Amino acid sequence: MNGMVPEDVFELTGVADPRLSPDGKTVAYVVAAVDAKANDYRGAIWLAPADGAAEPRRFTSGAKHDAGPRWSPDGAQLAFTSNREGKAAQLYVMPLAGGEPRKLTSLKEDVTQLAWSPDGATIAFVARVPDAAYDEEDEKRRQPRRFTRLQYKLDSVGWTGDRRQHLFAVGADGAAAPVQLTDGDYEDSAPAWSPDGATLAFVSGREPDWDIEPVSDVYLVAAEGGEPRRLTHGGGSIDGIAWSADGARLAAQRYPGVFDDPKHTQIAIVDAQTGDVGLLTTALDRNCGTYPQLREPLWDGGDLVFAVEDHGNTHLYRVAADGSGAPRLAVGGELTVTGFDAAAGRLVYSADEPMRLSELFAAERRLTHVGDAFAAGRELAAAERFTATSADGSAVDAWIMKPVGYEPGQTYPTLLNIHGGPYGQYGNAFFDEFQVYCAAGYVVVFSNPRGSSGSGEAWARAIRGPGAAGPGWGSVDFDDCMAVIEEAVRRYEFVDGERLGVIGGSYGGYMTSWIVSHSDRFKAAVSERAVNQLVSEWGSSDIGWDFKGYLGTFVYEDVEPYLSISPATYAERIHTPLLILHSEKDLRCAVEQAEHLFVTLRLLKRTVELVRFPEESHELTRSGSPAHRVQRFHIVLDWFDRYLKG
Repeated sequence: MNGMVPEDVFELTGVADPRLSPDGKTVAYVVAAVDAKANDYRGAIWLAPADGAAEPRRFTSGAKHDAGPRWSPDGAQLAFTSNREGKAAQLYVMPLAGGEPRKLTSLKEDVTQLAWSPDGATIAFVARVPDAAYDEEDEKRRQPRRFTRLQYKLDSVGWTGDRRQHLFAVGADGAAAPVQLTDGDYEDSAPAWSPDGATLAFVSGREPDWDIEPVSDVYLVAAEGGEPRRLTHGGGSIDGIAWSADGARLAAQRYPGVFDDPKHTQIAIVDAQTGDVGLLTTALDRNCGTYPQLREPLWDGGDLVFAVEDHGNTHLYRVAADGSGAPRLAVGGELTVTGFDAAAGRLVYSADEPMRLSELFAAERRLTHVGDAFAAGRELAAAERFTATSADGSAVDAWIMKPVGYEPGQTYPTLLNIHGGPYGQYGNAFFDEFQVYCAAGYVVVFSNPRGSSGSGEAWARAIRGPGAAGPGWGSVDFDDCMAVIEEAVRRYEFVDGERLGVIGGSYGGYMTSWIVSHSDRFKAAVSERAVNQLVSEWGSSDIGWDFKGYLGTFVYEDVEPYLSISPATYAERIHTPLLILHSEKDLRCAVEQAEHLFVTLRLLKRTVELVRFPEESHELTRSGSPAHRVQRFHIVLDWFDRYLKG
């Protein structure tokens, strides 16, 4: 049996966004798919009894992308979004008994973040409001964009300064058009109804200089609209809010850092009258804010249920909302939770593992088998956890995967994979990249070096600086990555220490560029969507100015730290054959980052190649065009085959 080949991207599937009916008896969830002919992603909403007493059934056609199922308070209807009638996703409501869905919106931009009012009469949602200049389709005649705010673009979203995101409400019966509830030069999100239905809480930054500080707060607005009132008092960022049943408090995710990164996101309680914020999870010393965000913390009786990153796993925890006890594990194991919900005393979740696509679970009962056919038709590689000891004695979490068709006594070329972030984690999840590399005859090694999430906050903050705050990027994280690959060579006889490659994207691309400019240990490298020159990243990235959170200074205050940790500064030392991959519409790490390094290396007559993907963002490998994801796999494998297999 063969392993996963690049074209199997078109066969990927999985469960996402599970939502329980109010009585806890039925789960609505999304099953993802890929349409190879259309080169696009699809989604269908399914229903399954939470006790597993019957087989799941398809609820929507999934001919396009149906997503975001949300139950009406009486459990008789499901609201969802779909692009079935055009480019933008619109809001639909469909009776649980079936029939034709009611279309409630016809907006120019996608409808997202649905929230039913407590009486079931109204649905709040979020959508972008484009400037009138967008009505001109001829770009050569269009009025120029004029911005006064720093946050005017966002990767994978595009221009935002002239199409801000706001709250809307629409009657669930479809009798009237949607009403815009908030406006202005702000970004509003996460609508949540108060239990009495009179107020919507939402997240925004609305202070005079909201665009130049990483701060967001809870705001309150009347259900019929009006002037929002700020509830919380700054000092960090709020996301994912949910009212208590008595309306006295809101649960929230709280990021406490302001230009002080990284920090663990905490689960918090907000007083609905005073706006005072109390943190419930500081004793856990783990990140309670996954990327991408799964959802807001959930009220379940007197508890809050939330997701936690822990040493390569994503688990679910509970904590008493009154702060009377320590957080306690609700769902654990060697897995990654991808979605969850709680209602009527029942908890459901979706999760994946290195050899299993995301499936739906209720307690220990597995409710779906959407990925069984995919797994049955391919030999998938398992991930074995090991620990490496870094130069200063620190223990680094790492994993290794054998190639498909592994034969004892043979040695294989090996790829060190480095994750992005750096505040993120690798671990026990299904990752198409690792499976494709293993099927192509490579050993795959990956780890969570210092700077990663999933461990204590001190581990994540170990690469702040350079300066008084710490040694900066490219210091102990470099030591950790090198220690991991050397431990793999020493410990596993099937790892060929003379045929090593390194690959990473975003910060992982940074670290790849850094490694080959500070070591000749690897025979070939692939640096993807990397930041290579932090000085130019400062102004070209959608969030480049926020590097002050790591470096402690803005670039105009002190340029030297930015230069000292930029791989481009040391490009003359690079002799390893380097493939540079980048997306032309990447707004997080602009394509000039790839061009900068490529120009230098070509002038130095080094072995280098630049590959540019049109119309793609920073998210190419995760949510880019399926065809481009397949093409990228072939390009990467060809590069490593050339230098590691001869």
